[in-house]
Amino acid sequence: MEQKSYFITDETGIHARPATILVQTASKFDSELQLEFNSKKVNLKSIMGVMSLGVGKDSEVTVYAEGNDEQEALEAITETLSNEGLTG
Repeated sequence: MEQKSYFITDETGIHARPATILVQTASKFDSELQLEFNSKKVNLKSIMGVMSLGVGKDSEVTVYAEGNDEQEALEAITETLSNEGLTG
């Protein structure tokens, strides 16, 4: 299992549009991907799960990846977070 933590710097946190893009990115991979915030983990392939976390500005989140393409999945999630301006 691989994991990586991120610090969310976007003013509105992980809101609907970037959450949708994150879910779409995660869904391209076979690995199981989870997003953790405030000790709660959700499936990163579930828009309802991601939105239910209510991740705001200045929050730290951790992504867990487990499977045959976990490294590639984490790299893609990292790139997506950066491209969407969610991380600094």
